[in-house]
Amino acid sequence: QVQLVESGGGLVQAGGSLRLSCAASRRTFSRYAMAWFRQAPGKERESVAAISWSGGTTYYADSVKGRFNISRDNAKKTVYLQMNSLKPEDTAVYYCAASDHEVTTTAILYNYWGQGTQVTVSS
Repeated sequence: QVQLVESGGGLVQAGGSLRLSCAASRRTFSRYAMAWFRQAPGKERESVAAISWSGGTTYYADSVKGRFNISRDNAKKTVYLQMNSLKPEDTAVYYCAASDHEVTTTAILYNYWGQGTQVTVSS
């Protein structure tokens, strides 16, 4: 079992930045691929970014490429999502997820999920 706790969400103006953090409970955190997903009201959950266990492979949704950066610190059992140049359309609940599969953007392959953190971008 892996418990994930997100933090760092909040209200920010368009063009601003936020850094989300996701702390994992399990000592074997480094074995898991990690990802961030988001879900806006009335919309389906979508993949935002994913990172392999080593950090050597990353994926980004086209809508966030060049603005968001996913990283991880296995010693601290934490994954981060640095979000820059935020837009109102980035407003959503952001979820951290862990997978014991190879890194992927497919939500169904993620075994563990955090409770989510709200990000609101005002125009």
